[in-house]
Amino acid sequence: MTSVTSPLAGDPEVRALLLDELERQRTTLQLIASENFTSLAVMAASASVLTNKYSEGYPSRRYYGGNTVADEVEDLARNRAMTLFGAGHANVQPHAGSPANLAAYLALVEPGDTVLAMRLDQGGHLTHGSPVSITGKLYRFVAYGVTPAKSDGTGERIDLDQVRDLARRERPKLIVAGTTAYSRTIEPGPFREIADEVGAKFMFDMAHPAGLVAAGVHPSPVGTADVVTFTTHKTLRGPRGGAILSGTELARAIDSAVFPGLQGGPLDHVIAAKAVAFAEAARPSFKKYASQVVANASALADALEGEGFRLVAGGTDNHLVLVDLRDFDAGLTGKVAQEALDRAGITCNRNQIPNDPRPPFVASGLRLGTAAETTAGMREAEMSVVAGLLARALKGRDDPAELEAVREDVRALRKTFDPYPEGVGGLL
Repeated sequence: MTSVTSPLAGDPEVRALLLDELERQRTTLQLIASENFTSLAVMAASASVLTNKYSEGYPSRRYYGGNTVADEVEDLARNRAMTLFGAGHANVQPHAGSPANLAAYLALVEPGDTVLAMRLDQGGHLTHGSPVSITGKLYRFVAYGVTPAKSDGTGERIDLDQVRDLARRERPKLIVAGTTAYSRTIEPGPFREIADEVGAKFMFDMAHPAGLVAAGVHPSPVGTADVVTFTTHKTLRGPRGGAILSGTELARAIDSAVFPGLQGGPLDHVIAAKAVAFAEAARPSFKKYASQVVANASALADALEGEGFRLVAGGTDNHLVLVDLRDFDAGLTGKVAQEALDRAGITCNRNQIPNDPRPPFVASGLRLGTAAETTAGMREAEMSVVAGLLARALKGRDDPAELEAVREDVRALRKTFDPYPEGVGGLL
């Protein structure tokens, strides 16, 4: 048998690091809500010869020669995105979700205009007007939040009465829906009604639920919102990148905002990988996958409650669970919990909860997601096991022997649910 030489054989340091990361992903649990395991096809396209091409502009309107193939690739990705989501126009050039959001703002409002969006510490995103983000420096953001927590778990939902009252008072030019740490369904209809009442445009950032929207297990904002932004690497299970959907009437404004307004040449190799991901998301198997992601999140939420954790908003309708650690252990911070879980082989991220008394870098909560482990094949029964391992690790966070015991149990679970059982082909 002829052995295949790794393309990275000439750089053993980088190859060793990449193999270490592959080993980490294959032997630890990945519960970060914004991560997933892509297919080998997506990875292969990301590593393709298109990385060599420079193609400023858009198909048939490039500033460099030799873009015949690049044009076909981008057209394929755009058409697949439009078909998948039922949109009149798609821009697949944004390098990530943050520039996609900024490009949407550039297209829809002027610097200094008022924009209504969700507060970061209530579940919103940095690019929804946080003062540390360029979005908060260019525009006048007014923030809405969630309703107070209730003992029956019905609180901590987006406060639509507050959204309406703020919109009537502040008269924003744009209203933004969409979150980064919110576990309940967001219906686009009420936001549209409020925007129409005050004469505002409506933008929906579906970075997190894009895959769920594509599969029909979350309401689609396409056709209701004026502009929809999303990332391709979370529940959509594609490469790291962003995209923007709109009607044809906003196509020119969106395209001009992305290029030349914000970016130079696109990442053609990533656009090819986006095209692969859009095709994968259109398959019946992806619909089953997305439904299982939601079922797994619900099962994880139930199991965590059984371990003594309080869940923000009382549970989940989507792929993520936001955990308030204080009922489990009043002295346990998100920072300490994240670091202890890392040592136990469970990867997640600290996260502020609504009205968190602790600062963002410390936080009182954890954000957990099921997209990646569902890709690896886990189902509801495994979510109960995962919740038990997480609780064991946090209870024994000061006991190195207990953390190592949990890590061994994680490794054993991972052997059955290896995201890449055959490795990653000839990529490494």
